[in-house]
Amino acid sequence: MSGKLRLAEGEAARTACARGVLRAGVDEGTGEVLSQAVLAQRVGWCADLVAGMVSALLAERWNAGDVEVLASGVDAGGRKLPSNAWMALRRLGWTVAPPGGVRVNDRVVRMAQEQAGRALRSAAWRAEVTAGVLTAWPADPRKRTPAEWDQVRASIPGGQHLPSSVIKGRTRQIVTFVKANGRLPVDVFELEGVPRIPRMLLLAACDRQQATIERSDTDPARALLRLQLPARPDPRGYRDWTWVECRITLPPTVPATAVLHLPTLRLTDGTVRADMAYTHAVPKARATGHSVALGVDWGLNTLLSAGALRLHDTGRITALGAGGQFRAAGVLAKQHRLRRLSERLHAKADQYARLLGGRPDEHLSAKQEVLAGEIRHVSARRANLNDALAWAAARWAVDQAIAARASVIYLEDLRSMEAKGMGATGNTRLSQQVRGKISDRMRHLAAEHGIAVVTVTARNTSKHCPQCLTPLQHRKAPDKRTVAGWKWAICPNQSCRWQGDRDHGAWRRIAARGLTHQGKTVIDKTSGQMVIRSVVDTREAAAVVTPSTFKTSRRDRSKTGPTRPRTSRPAPRRRRAPSPTRPHSRAGKRPEGHAPTDRPRLPRAAHRHQSVNTISTPTTTGHRPRGAALGAGFHLHVHASPPRWETIPETPSDSGSLS
Repeated sequence: MSGKLRLAEGEAARTACARGVLRAGVDEGTGEVLSQAVLAQRVGWCADLVAGMVSALLAERWNAGDVEVLASGVDAGGRKLPSNAWMALRRLGWTVAPPGGVRVNDRVVRMAQEQAGRALRSAAWRAEVTAGVLTAWPADPRKRTPAEWDQVRASIPGGQHLPSSVIKGRTRQIVTFVKANGRLPVDVFELEGVPRIPRMLLLAACDRQQATIERSDTDPARALLRLQLPARPDPRGYRDWTWVECRITLPPTVPATAVLHLPTLRLTDGTVRADMAYTHAVPKARATGHSVALGVDWGLNTLLSAGALRLHDTGRITALGAGGQFRAAGVLAKQHRLRRLSERLHAKADQYARLLGGRPDEHLSAKQEVLAGEIRHVSARRANLNDALAWAAARWAVDQAIAARASVIYLEDLRSMEAKGMGATGNTRLSQQVRGKISDRMRHLAAEHGIAVVTVTARNTSKHCPQCLTPLQHRKAPDKRTVAGWKWAICPNQSCRWQGDRDHGAWRRIAARGLTHQGKTVIDKTSGQMVIRSVVDTREAAAVVTPSTFKTSRRDRSKTGPTRPRTSRPAPRRRRAPSPTRPHSRAGKRPEGHAPTDRPRLPRAAHRHQSVNTISTPTTTGHRPRGAALGAGFHLHVHASPPRWETIPETPSDSGSLS
């Protein structure tokens, strides 16, 4: 840390992360400038040493007993284990050493122990869920009875609030293992195996003897990172480790008063990327005392629907505007196209694996490698698309709250929602939504402005009327008769008769429920998030939105006489005042008419020598256009022109325009 953060009253510390890139470095010992490729090579050597020690430590401790000891939080003597993973592993005596002949300092070992400890601690929750599912294994894994659902939730710690999709996912994973081995797995460690180790350097586990970071005094947007890196892939002594200076340009999202922490270095396509952690002061979000709230409802094609409500001192709730929708149909369509492409590529890869069958075949092996590269590329595109969509949707929701001056965002809790009953395509699209990412990004962005994000139970939010709580009638929208679905909701209560998009009614119900139940807001112990888990009937009865009253005219507008006749012929566009005189300069108003009237001669074809080979207009009706009399030819009408030897009479300038 490059300093200490001081908090004022009503502020809270918030730790965030920003991305940076190490583009070059300077070796302090020799003064050599390290290019981006050389710097990435040296960081990769250090990351390989750390990954090797992490793999050895996980292979030794990847079992139920050791993970349970680490998750218990106490050592053999009954003392509480430290929060830092590397310190907890050292307290338990779980050490690791580099390969023979390689010399590293103790801080590099710390990074390996920290990474391994985090992986072991994350496996504890999966072990509890898997053990509970195995204990209450149903007779038919494809469909549990209500009694079996109660049994499996009771066997999992905290299973009462666990999403059903998590339990179903673990069940499918176990079913796949049973089909391959003919028996149930013992635990999650047999089911999953040792996890893969990414190449990274957790510099947060080090001290000043391994890495330091300081913000520039002259330019707050730049920071200096100093760290020790090996000069060879297998350092034989401490002389093979040298200090390297790397200048980092901080993103504009990092405040100038933020406290910087040591970053995490990752290798991506030959580039060293730094996850810059920083801590800064933000307004403290409160769980209660809200008067203006933003309700957010989830959708399938319309990803988010949101609007603001106000809670008055009298207990009355009114809407602030009509709300808005975040539509991402184009992005979701691209997401589904990539999903189908990924499914086809995986099917091809499985076919190649069946054709190979463990036999050496260079031709098929080469095709399989190319296909694996395409699968990784498509997976990266899907991940980037999901991240971009999550950030955009979260930014939109937080901006809506800021514009409405809301102090809380009530978000519909759909963790227990199961994708079923909508067909294969609909179920897949619904199950692959990025709701979890959007919720996390929304909390991250809202914390900067002191806005609380509270999840509210979603029971009957789209079923009941937001103004009278009467069950709604759903049908097709009146302006979209050909669109499939039942998006339009109408209240059958004759005294209410509210109607609108069902998503707009849902966000009103969510925000009203959150405002009336804000006293029931609790903080989840596992995630640290604010949630409203229960609904009280007396408070739910008050969660109604009072309709806005509009001022209407009391004047009787009934028809008392005949309608005034109006001519179908439009009136000519003429001036009601005489034209101004011609000015001595080019400035001034344009005289009446479409053409200037101060010219002595006509500017048309009347004075041109035209041929007589034109079509004449019959004059039996007595109508003879003036253009024909003047020989205007095709410019006004298709009339005959007089011969060139005939004298054309002069027309006075006040005769008007030929147009």
